[in-house]
Amino acid sequence: MNLRPDDLVHQLERPLAPLWVVHGDELLALEAADAIRGAARRQGFDERDTLVVDPSFRWNMLTLAAANLSLFGGSKLIDLRIPTGKPGREGGDALQRYAAAPPAGVVTLITLPALDWQTKKTAWFKTIADSGLNLELDTPPRERLPAWIARRLSAQKQSAPPDALDFIANHVEGNLLAAHQEIRKLGLLHDEGELSLAAVESAVLNVSRYDISMLRQALLEGDPVRCIRLLDGLRGEGVAPPLVLWAFANEIRTLAQLRTGADKGQPLPALFKSERIFEPARQQALRAAVGRLTRPALQTALLAAARIDRMIKGLVPGEVWDEFQTLALRLVNKPKTGVPTR
Repeated sequence: MNLRPDDLVHQLERPLAPLWVVHGDELLALEAADAIRGAARRQGFDERDTLVVDPSFRWNMLTLAAANLSLFGGSKLIDLRIPTGKPGREGGDALQRYAAAPPAGVVTLITLPALDWQTKKTAWFKTIADSGLNLELDTPPRERLPAWIARRLSAQKQSAPPDALDFIANHVEGNLLAAHQEIRKLGLLHDEGELSLAAVESAVLNVSRYDISMLRQALLEGDPVRCIRLLDGLRGEGVAPPLVLWAFANEIRTLAQLRTGADKGQPLPALFKSERIFEPARQQALRAAVGRLTRPALQTALLAAARIDRMIKGLVPGEVWDEFQTLALRLVNKPKTGVPTR
């Protein structure tokens, strides 16, 4: 029977089912398995046998573990782990026989990695999934990842604004183990409460050999040579293109907001306040960039960033890093028009 991830906590408050099947994202599967193991301990399953299926594994060990119960009448948890998700023909047959007649006094937890559709259609998997509680834990899609990160931060009594959540999401690119590490690090580095974008950026980039913030600063300062050098360095370091695109898009949106307001006669100090830009050095760099970029130029840059996003997703052809260079040069062009500096 399939079990929704949101129902796991409630399910673990009941007497445990004899067979559990957990598969999906590495972090989520590990956490779910830990929760099941904890519930087993609370419900008196004092013994635990851990079996890891590797090339030397013999499938009769599963049957022997189930038969070897304590002489004192204790219950047992069998923790069967199949890291490859491929038990082979012998293993598949053994799992089907085991699931057909689960041993009394035993809870069996089978953990697997994320499975492809072919594996889910095999006889052995369908048998164990139908015979027990089947828990599939998929990685949240990109659009739901910031909310997932926010819930994790909330669990350690922290929060972050949307742009900071997006920064983490772009940095980890759906790697939940990496996201988990970054979130735990924020809990160690900062007190409870709301985290700023600067705090998140600093924590994430402190462990990196590259520095996206340098690229952002070079874009604002209009330094074409430095922009190209930084892009080459980021590419050489293997930096994920979505993270670089996030840096471009963040600066372009900010500049577009400031330029639009300035064109309407609003003073830059008031615009900085409304955009919550308080650092003097950043205000100075933004003032210079707004002064040389027109609103049409920024709108064109946003369209170019959107095209790069589609390129990264494989929806349009093109070389992403060449497009980054073109976009950078578009943003560091020579001043064309001024802007009020009130």
